[in-house]
Amino acid sequence: MPRLAVAMLSHEGNSFSPVPTTLADFQAAVWCAGPEARLRFAGTESEMGGVLAFLAARPDWDAEFLRVAQATPGGPLAPGVFDAIRAEIVEGLAGGRFDAVYLALHGAMMVEGRDLADLELIARVREAIGPEVPLGVSFDLHANLDPSIAWLVDFASAYKTHPHVDQRDTALRVLDALDRTLVGAIRPVGAIAKAGAILPSINMRTDAGPMAEIEAIAASLVTGPVLEAVPFGGFSYADTAAAGAAAMVFADRDRDAAVRAAGHLRDAIDARRDAFFEPLPGPAEAVARALAVIARGEGPVAVVDAGDNPLSGGIADTPGLLRALIDAAPPVPSLMIYFCDPELVGWAEAAGAGGRLEGTLGARLSDRFGAAVPFAATVVALAPGAFAARPPLICGPGIDFGRLALIRLDGAGGGIHVVLATRAASPHDPGLLTALGIGQADFPLVGIKAKNHFRAAYAGRFGAILACDAPGPAALDIAAFPFERAPGHLYPLGGGGGA
Repeated sequence: MPRLAVAMLSHEGNSFSPVPTTLADFQAAVWCAGPEARLRFAGTESEMGGVLAFLAARPDWDAEFLRVAQATPGGPLAPGVFDAIRAEIVEGLAGGRFDAVYLALHGAMMVEGRDLADLELIARVREAIGPEVPLGVSFDLHANLDPSIAWLVDFASAYKTHPHVDQRDTALRVLDALDRTLVGAIRPVGAIAKAGAILPSINMRTDAGPMAEIEAIAASLVTGPVLEAVPFGGFSYADTAAAGAAAMVFADRDRDAAVRAAGHLRDAIDARRDAFFEPLPGPAEAVARALAVIARGEGPVAVVDAGDNPLSGGIADTPGLLRALIDAAPPVPSLMIYFCDPELVGWAEAAGAGGRLEGTLGARLSDRFGAAVPFAATVVALAPGAFAARPPLICGPGIDFGRLALIRLDGAGGGIHVVLATRAASPHDPGLLTALGIGQADFPLVGIKAKNHFRAAYAGRFGAILACDAPGPAALDIAAFPFERAPGHLYPLGGGGGA
């Protein structure tokens, strides 16, 4: 009976976020091992759900779930947090006799004062299991990969959709390759080729546009000895020596074929570089466009505050879009999702539903992205903010905003409602609105701190979705951030010429 070791350490690190990622952030999101991991992920479309589906189809396999850890994107991990989780995974591997190992990583993990944390983890795992045990790894499409990873793993794959709705399928691809490697049917060898740019993700969806074209080219390369070809958009806000887009290819017993195909896919990324740099309106212009769409009867409309997207390391604290909404005084009911402010939620709870609340919104953590917005409001609703995640996008078995409050600001036209939370999490799941007893249809205009992932659940609910660029930890102008470790030649940091 083959024995499989399974572990996850998944985190997307934003080097420019003022909020570090702590052990408590993992424990509040995904933190489990052993039988608990099987229970939490049973029936989900996640990587761990893929592992369980693989095992169900192969009753001759056994698996041990080591540490399974994931946190919402944020600032770099403290060194001690990374070292502790890495040590737990490596010690679990060293203490068991496994026939194969599967790691679920993001690929853009940042550790304070260190570089290439994902590479370090993979290298330690390889050292623990030796050169003969097949090691498979799955990554996010937005991974920043060091090319030496291809020499340390036997097979790897990554999400091929954005929004990422193929997490389960990605795990299954890796596990199937491990199975075939173990029985000698294939002997994968890989190559990673780095592209010449750090790319913004706002125009990186895979339903259309440049990334859809690149994914199609990658699929066409899987022929002959080539087993897998994956483009990586990279994560724009991780300041690391491995920053930037890349191409990864694995071939059966033919390293040269992998190198050639990876180079071809890298060239396809570079050729489409400029198409990723889609200009965005500022928040005031985006709100004006949204109101024009509503006036034509083509709403409802969502205005996306991409610069404070929690799944890009946003902090749910930047005031730009809210200020634009207030200045516009929309004539229709509007909803702003959301601000993370534990103190304000506590005051709302003390006031109770129907009570009054005054204070400021935004700039609680930093005024680098704009000054706080004074407000007076009525408390509309209070609710717990933890709920089970639902397809199509699964970032973990559950979502936890801590405690929630819904307030209605005084004045401002048809009424601006604002969601408050005590914890930062991604608002991509409509369960957030359900928890507060409201529906998206109640608000013709919705401002949301998000980017692309929320479209997986919300796209069919809006007549239009308009992205804006407001100041924040994930703002569009990549070159404006103070990069120090990323290679200076990467476009747009160091030029790179026309594409």
